[in-house]
This record gives sequence, C-alpha cells and structure tokens, in this order.
Amino acid sequence: MKHRIVVLGAGYAGIHAAGRLARRLHPTDTEITLVNAEAHFVQRIRMHQLATGQQVARRPLRDVLAGTGVTLRQARVVAVDADHNTVTCEDGPQINFDTLVYALGSTAATDGLNIAGEQGALAVRDRLHALPDGASVLIVGGGLTGIEAVTEIAESRPGLDVRIAVRGGFGDWLGERARTHLHGVADRLGITVLEHTDGSSRHADLTVWATGFSAHPIAAASGVTVADGRIVVDETMRSVSHPHIYAVGDAALATGPGGRPLRMSCASGTPMAWQAADAIAARLTGGPLPKNHIRYVAQCVSLGRRDGIIQLVTADDQAKPTAITGRAAARIKEMICAGAAWNIAHPPLLLPTRRRHVTPANDLAAALRVAE
Repeated sequence: MKHRIVVLGAGYAGIHAAGRLARRLHPTDTEITLVNAEAHFVQRIRMHQLATGQQVARRPLRDVLAGTGVTLRQARVVAVDADHNTVTCEDGPQINFDTLVYALGSTAATDGLNIAGEQGALAVRDRLHALPDGASVLIVGGGLTGIEAVTEIAESRPGLDVRIAVRGGFGDWLGERARTHLHGVADRLGITVLEHTDGSSRHADLTVWATGFSAHPIAAASGVTVADGRIVVDETMRSVSHPHIYAVGDAALATGPGGRPLRMSCASGTPMAWQAADAIAARLTGGPLPKNHIRYVAQCVSLGRRDGIIQLVTADDQAKPTAITGRAAARIKEMICAGAAWNIAHPPLLLPTRRRHVTPANDLAAALRVAE
C-alpha cells in the first residue's frame, strides 16, 4: 500500500511542499493529495493591488498541478484529528493520511474589512469604488501589509483623504534611509500618518484593518502542540508532539536565526516548505536529513506601482543601514512577486530526473497498517 501524504492548503507554502515532495518521491510508493477550499491559487502578496481594482491573475490549481502526480481535492477543511490520522472536510468522506503537511496559513487578526485574503480584498475594492472624492479612508496597522495598502490606495485614488494609524512610529523597524524614504512617499501621496495610536477611536468612511494575522483555529483543536494557535515544530518543520505531522508557512511556529520565531510571510513559508518536504523524503527513503539554512536577506515593500523599498536585513530579520529605494526597488519587488507566481505556475519544469523509492524499513505507517 502506498504511503499517503496529505497537504492541507494551496498557498505558497502548501504548493511548494506538495510539488517538492512529488519531485523527491517515487509515485509507485507514495500518493500525494493537496486539499484546498478554492479551485485556484491566490497571490496573497498582491491583495493590496486587488483591493484597488487592479487585475490579479488567477491560476487554476488543476493546471498548476498537471503533470506533477499530485492529486487535487477541492474541499474546505473543518477538522484534523492528529491521533487518528484523519482530516474532516465540509463535504465528502474523511481523508486518511500517513504523513500530514499542515499549511492552512492564517487569517486577519481583527474583525472588520481587511485584505488578508481574496474575499476581503474584493470587499474593500467594492467599497473603494463606491466612495466619492473627498471621502476618508483609514488603514489601521503599520506593518508591511498596512504600508502597501495605504500607498496603493493613495496612489490609485488621489481624491480620497487617506490616513494610516500605527501603534508606534511609522516604519520604525526600518533603517534610517528606508524610513526617511517612506515618510517622503507618504508626504508625496498626501497620506496622513497617525502615530502612537491603535486607530480604534478614529472615524472614517472606510476603515481597513491591517493589524496582523492569526492562525486558523483548526490546529489548536487537532491535538498537536501549539503556541498562539500555531503548530510548534522543530528545525525540520515536524510537530514536536506528533512526528507524522509537519507544519509550514503561517501555521507553523518555527525558530529562526538568533532564536527568533520566523515571521508570517512568503519569505518564511517557501523555504519552510522546502525544508519539510526534504525532511519527509529523507525520513521515508533513508537519506540524510537536510540542514536548516532558513534566514532572511531583505524586506521588500511596494509603495504603489512606481516606488518601493528593499530593506536589507540580517539573518534574524533586523534592518541594516543599506536599502534600495524608488523605482529600482519597485522593479525588484515586482520581479520577486512575478517570480514567485511563475514558480507556482510551472512546477513540471522543475522536476528532477530521479525520484527516490520509499524504504520499507523507514515507512513506519505501512508497518503499523500491516500490524493492524
């Protein structure tokens, strides 16, 4: 019987994990199923663009996975039982697994309109479209999402009164060069910056919340060890409590360089997926476990379509003095976003010539099924 690998969630981390597993393992020994609620891949790093009415390409998952050997099951996951190796979906029978990769990502941490996902971004787009010039828009939250949202809105709708409320200083985690540029862009676009406030007492015709992300509650109810709703994993992205379960992306709490948790981001999720897939393949085939080389290099921020910041950072994500700003940064950010989408859309082109067979001695799940 084949070793059943189930990947939950088809965001950047989930698709990369499923595709890399298909590239590492022989299909005669394994079956890989990717479960996702939507039929298409959502470019989450472009939700601020979608919110302002720009066209963001949709990529059907069946086209993305064609030729990879990965089976797509379109279904919304409602529960995971870590002790009995089952996944429950809204419709259809339970899904049984031997190895699970949990990549269900995150959602907005605050109720209200947000751009944490496609549905929210479309709702913001419709509200923006209905606003007349002179109406006020408030973005609450001064992280990367808030900055990209407020600059995109201010650039696309210059007739609006656009504001951003931040708990601390505006861009205070950036280096001096990048921070000075950010404030200059805000002035140029007519953005009112409200520092040292949570935005709760501010009125606007449209308020968009960008105060961070939180993990879906499914993980906490599954029986695995979690912290702040995220599955606690080791350096191979394996659950510290359930060795047949791995977690990647925003759903996982992993320690990065300097002992700091990896932040919720595409920059973390993709290498986490590679690490998990390589570790699973190694354990099933008897190969060496991969070294964990996950680190940060830069934070890339778009400031509308013609401006941006590439803030160079240390391995543990602390700002360096060096930053690229302006049109050059905007081009680099666009290349990175386009490259991420291209990698998602063309997994068959990256397939290696050799896929390793599962070693029976390493397939504990198969041995347990025989024993039963």
